[in-house]
Amino acid sequence: MSFVSNPFDRRLKRIVRRHHRLNHGATCKVTDTGLIVATPRIYNPKFPVKAMVKLIVCAFFFKAYIYADLGQAEYVSRVAALSGLSIAEKAGAWIMQPEPATVFVADIFKNMGA
Repeated sequence: MSFVSNPFDRRLKRIVRRHHRLNHGATCKVTDTGLIVATPRIYNPKFPVKAMVKLIVCAFFFKAYIYADLGQAEYVSRVAALSGLSIAEKAGAWIMQPEPATVFVADIFKNMGA
C-alpha cells in the first residue's frame, strides 16, 4: 500500500511547493500552442541600500552632535580611552575620530544651540 501512495505524495509535495512559489510572484508566458503558462519568479533578495545610507547618515549626525555637546578636548580624550586592546575597540575608535566634516557639522550644531 505504501508503494502506491509514495509517488502520489511526491507529486503532491511538488504541486504544493510550486503553488507556494507562485503565490510570491509569477511571470506569465504564452507558449507556441497559445497556452498561457505561469512560472514562479526567481527570488533574489535585494540589499537595502537606502536603509544603509540612512543609517550611516544618522550615525554621522549623531557623532557630530556628540562632538558638539562634549567639546573637542573631552571628545578626543574619550575616543583615546576607547582605543583598547581588542580589534572592535580599535575599529570603533578609528571610526569615531573627528574628521573635518564632523567638526564642520558640529559647528553648525553649536550655532543652532545644541
